[in-house]
Amino acid sequence: MAQKGTRSSFGSDRPGLWVRLDDFLRALAPAGITLVLILISLTPSRLPFFVHVAPMLSLISVFFWAVTRPGSIGYGTAFLLGAAEDALTGAPLGSTSLVFLLMLMLVNSQARFFMARTFFPTWWVFSVVAVTAAVMKWGLVSLHNMHVMDLRAIAFCSLITIAIYPLFAWALGWVNVLIYRSPE
Repeated sequence: MAQKGTRSSFGSDRPGLWVRLDDFLRALAPAGITLVLILISLTPSRLPFFVHVAPMLSLISVFFWAVTRPGSIGYGTAFLLGAAEDALTGAPLGSTSLVFLLMLMLVNSQARFFMARTFFPTWWVFSVVAVTAAVMKWGLVSLHNMHVMDLRAIAFCSLITIAIYPLFAWALGWVNVLIYRSPE
C-alpha cells in the first residue's frame, strides 16, 4: 500500500485508494460528528419541556471545529448542517444556517486570537457566541411565528449550552486527537 508522497507500485505519485479514502473520511469527520450531535439533540427525552430548552449541541460542535481545525467545517458545510437541523426541528429554514455562518465568519476573522489561547478565554468567547446565537434564533423564530417567544427558554438554553461546553470540548478534543493523529 502506498503512503502519501510515495510512489505506488505502478510508478505514479498519486496516493493509493486507501490513503485517499482515509483522507476523505478524516475530512468528513467534523461534519459527520456535528450531524450525529444534531440527531442526538432530537432524541426524545422524558423531561417535560426539555425540547424547548435543549442545549445547542450543534453550535458547540461547529464552534469547536472552527477553533480547533479552521477550515474543517467550511461555509457550505455549515449552511447544510444548519439547514438540516432546521428541517429536522421545524425551525424557520435558514435560521440555524445564518447563525452558523455568522459564527464561522467571526471565528475565522479572529483566528489569531484562538491560536495561542488556553481553554478559559475560548470558553468565554463561546459563552458570548452561545448567548448571541440563542438571541438570534429567538428573534428569527419570533419573527417567523409573528409573536414573541418566551425569553426564559432561550436564557436556560444558553446557560445549559455554556455549562456543558467544557465536557463536549473535552470529548471532541479527544476525538480530534484520535482522528488526526499521524498513522504509525
